[in-house]
Amino acid sequence: MAVLMTSPMHSYIEEELDKRFNLFKLWHFPSFAAFAQAHGASVRAVVGSIKVGVDAATIDSLPNLEIVSTYSVGYDHIDLRKCRERGIPVTNTPNVLTDDVADLAIALALSLFCTISHSPRRNPAPHLTPKLSGKSVGIIGLGRIGMAIAKRAEAFGCPISYHSRSVKAESGYRYYSNVLDLAADSEVLVVACTLTEETRHIVNRGVMDALGPKGILINIARGPHVDEPELVSALTEGRLGGAGLDVFEKEPEVREELLRLENVVLTPHVGTDTVETCMAMGDLVIANLEAHFLGKPLVSPII
Repeated sequence: MAVLMTSPMHSYIEEELDKRFNLFKLWHFPSFAAFAQAHGASVRAVVGSIKVGVDAATIDSLPNLEIVSTYSVGYDHIDLRKCRERGIPVTNTPNVLTDDVADLAIALALSLFCTISHSPRRNPAPHLTPKLSGKSVGIIGLGRIGMAIAKRAEAFGCPISYHSRSVKAESGYRYYSNVLDLAADSEVLVVACTLTEETRHIVNRGVMDALGPKGILINIARGPHVDEPELVSALTEGRLGGAGLDVFEKEPEVREELLRLENVVLTPHVGTDTVETCMAMGDLVIANLEAHFLGKPLVSPII
């Protein structure tokens, strides 16, 4: 059975897929059109990623496609409408990356408050910094990752509030029906929601101004959640205290202005990049593919 991998991933998943299937690696071909012309009719499964997704044109070029499995928890890079039209199931890799992403969110916050990435190595001049402990933390999106971030922040004595599509009464945290009010009541605002048309630029100028000149923005979800030109302006003008970003609006590109700012900590979308998590994600992708081809229930279906 032919499986198409759209972009390089951890060597583990590449090796394991190669053992089980007739694996095609898209980056070994000059273009998708060249691949589709030569092998498109044989492909029965696609393994996508946030780097190279699966759009309608890709799906239309693979007449015998049966399943799309993404090496990520998010699925905004997949045309779900087209998959539904074709009756193609889609799977992702939830749960296994929750801890790593939540750890990174806290690490970014700590780095900003403690100015770790900008601290001199020798003869540091006296410099007092604020502490993370006790700061009010607002979370946009209280799903698995949002909840894991909240639990970690609680360990620092931080009061937790959140905005989500629905009230999570069992959490015990304070709920805000809109992001503007959440930001106004937060010293740290963490973006942890799914990217949809409704959440695109959910962090806009008004939200940044509500968070304020002492506020910190953390984004470990998707770059387009944040209006980046407005973010640069807010940080440059001192209307926002700082930002910790693992994702960017036009990845892999990063705005030059962000690279120059000292009140910003940047990481290159590494929230899931630990050995253990990459292997677990790979296992889940493979488990979904094998379940499909054996006629068994999918392990983590989206549709």
